[in-house]
Amino acid sequence: MSNQNIISVKPLGFPWDTQDPFLFCAHHKDFYPKANDKMGPDVSFSGRNLGSDFTIKDGFRMYHGKEIPGFPSHPHRGFETVTIAKTGLVDHSDSLGGAGRFGEGDVQWMTAGKGVQHSEMFPLLDTENENPFELFQIWLNLPKASKMVEPHYKMLWHEDIPVVSKKDTNGKVSKINVIAGNFDSSKALDPAPDSWAKNPNNHVAIWTIEMEPGADLTLPSASAEAKRTLYFYEGDDLEIEGSSISNYHSVELKSDANISMKAGNEKCFILVLQGKALNEPVAQYGPFVMNTQAEIQQAMMDYQRTQFGGWPWPRLDNVHHKSKGRFANQNGKLTERS
Repeated sequence: MSNQNIISVKPLGFPWDTQDPFLFCAHHKDFYPKANDKMGPDVSFSGRNLGSDFTIKDGFRMYHGKEIPGFPSHPHRGFETVTIAKTGLVDHSDSLGGAGRFGEGDVQWMTAGKGVQHSEMFPLLDTENENPFELFQIWLNLPKASKMVEPHYKMLWHEDIPVVSKKDTNGKVSKINVIAGNFDSSKALDPAPDSWAKNPNNHVAIWTIEMEPGADLTLPSASAEAKRTLYFYEGDDLEIEGSSISNYHSVELKSDANISMKAGNEKCFILVLQGKALNEPVAQYGPFVMNTQAEIQQAMMDYQRTQFGGWPWPRLDNVHHKSKGRFANQNGKLTERS
């Protein structure tokens, strides 16, 4: 790629490639059928590898769920998860007694820190119609100094997340959800308190962007210290700095330049991840991310010994009552949304 503001272009796989300080990014889009009375799909599971079903069959995947799609109880240490529930619902339960149901644009920011178990299940509530679902899960690394902080989770409710609407000279509109960082003068809600994103000098940004067909949009420049990756995951064609980018590709961009973009003949949907690299060693074993293999071994031993607080819920794939709305219960403090 000859354009000086485009560093590289790659086809997207599963999961998507990321750059330091990000560790992982997965996009889940499923078209679940109507629900049964257990909040799972009202269809036969014949032919599915239940417990590890990551292949799209009949429009959906069960992931690690056996009755309800999702991810039953599993541990984490040493990093953060940022879960963007664009469509559908996610039921959260954790080993500290925290719980919640979120979706329709809500974001959960969870700091695993020294260790937590949680489950992320996708309850299906509509028994008459299909249950479409779309989610991003992003892993953001913690620096060595913060890897053993107390676990914490925070809800960024969609009603509160800043949305920037940019109209170009032809009246075409692009909408930017500012989940982390700034876009022009719009500042995101505060992230979790021990996050790498908490310090503005780390230039962390997470944006989801929807561009109308033919819309022009400029991504504002940031610091040269940051790394910026754009994920073009839905649409027919996107022009970046005059270069045509095909659907389902990632683009590594210079972060200290304004980047011009133009949507093709269809709406374009984009995720942008940006941040200053930690530049620290990464040792990873599944859900544990530390700096050395010795720390990984310690994490495994700690989990075997303590279960990171145990599991206080009746099921590993815990879901909340189907009558519940969106809510969060953290440290005994209940927040409810309609």
